[in-house]
Amino acid sequence: MKIHLKDVEETENFGLALGKLLKPGDVICLNGDLGAGKTTLTKSIGKGMGIEDYITSPTFAIINEYYGDINLYHFDTYRLETDEDVFYLGFDEYFYGNGVCIIEWADKIKNALPEDYLELNITRRGELEREIEVVAVGERSEKLLEELK
Repeated sequence: MKIHLKDVEETENFGLALGKLLKPGDVICLNGDLGAGKTTLTKSIGKGMGIEDYITSPTFAIINEYYGDINLYHFDTYRLETDEDVFYLGFDEYFYGNGVCIIEWADKIKNALPEDYLELNITRRGELEREIEVVAVGERSEKLLEELK
């Protein structure tokens, strides 16, 4: 499924809608160039989940944790070099834990991802416009995709 978002407001509304659908164990994978809007989208997803903390990019921390009714674990894998880094850092504890995982630059760790995830490939189509290709991998993510439609 492809979604065309004409401005920041539409992007935020999409993130809010997605965030309201998420449940513990869901994994959202964000891919896109620098400045595509991965962190902006994560902020609105978190808001939709009821997260009140200020969400920032975990570029140097690798993982930021936010606590709410459902916890949000926000990953930035840009600086990781191998799939082994994912296992060494204990990502699987988060993937199969009781929160929602959002992974920026998820294409870098494709072989280490869990069996079920929703992939959002973000492409800039102008200063404010974005196109998001949504790909469901697994049964739960297929259900999420249907709910998003």
